[in-house]
Amino acid sequence: MSEHEGNDGLELAMACAKAAAEIQAEDIKVWDLRGLSTLTNFMVVCSGTSMPHLRAILRDVKGHVQDWTGERPVNAEGKADTRWVVLDYINVMVHVMHEELREFYGLEQLWGDAKEIAVPEADGSEG
Repeated sequence: MSEHEGNDGLELAMACAKAAAEIQAEDIKVWDLRGLSTLTNFMVVCSGTSMPHLRAILRDVKGHVQDWTGERPVNAEGKADTRWVVLDYINVMVHVMHEELREFYGLEQLWGDAKEIAVPEADGSEG
């Protein structure tokens, strides 16, 4: 059993969001889907502004999350070139999307009943 199984994935979802924030992913959202979805417990959605940015987000989320939690995605659908990649950690699904595609598909509206969990700002961010 994975370490995150005991808490339904909340800590893992927050680690994914933190990793995305550290590489300056945009508009990071974490939704609690427990009781709303049979697919996963938490969904993390973030945006990138270019192909290199999307690749960097994917690299850093996978790398940092593995370093911090020991978890690796069991599956990844899509590539940066498709502008939408889903990292499947079973209890957590991470959607890394190009900002234009995210606007087009409107995931926020799709999961409107989900409870949004506050995402802490990245440490040491410039601005």
